[in-house]
Amino acid sequence: MFEYIFFDAALRDRFVAHAKGLQVNCTHHDDHLGLVVAIPEDIGEEKEDALEQLYDELEKEQSALLLQEEGGLKRLAGFYYKLPDGQSRMVPLQADIASRLLDAFTMEEIQALFEAVALSMLEQEESLCKILSKQDFE
Repeated sequence: MFEYIFFDAALRDRFVAHAKGLQVNCTHHDDHLGLVVAIPEDIGEEKEDALEQLYDELEKEQSALLLQEEGGLKRLAGFYYKLPDGQSRMVPLQADIASRLLDAFTMEEIQALFEAVALSMLEQEESLCKILSKQDFE
């Protein structure tokens, strides 16, 4: 499942309505960090691209809304990623940092980055030289 997080119900509802318009089944629930929408991974590249594009647009709207709320004090965003054992986790970030990441990377690239960090933490490799030497022999 691909999971998308929202902090505004109206933005979440727009995403869900668009997914349904594309005939993509989705579920949504409240999480302690926000409003989560989950869609299946096997929806096809065209539908996935359409949803990613909409999510990118909604993320920008969401950032603008967060800056307006409470004088900009409520500024937190998060990215879901998967641990090697399949469990989902979220990295909470300040909204401005999340926006900068989204400006430079796709959602898949951001998730891959956090998944690589999680894997690295679990394997606890000592150095890049050691990693490279293992790759030379494999």
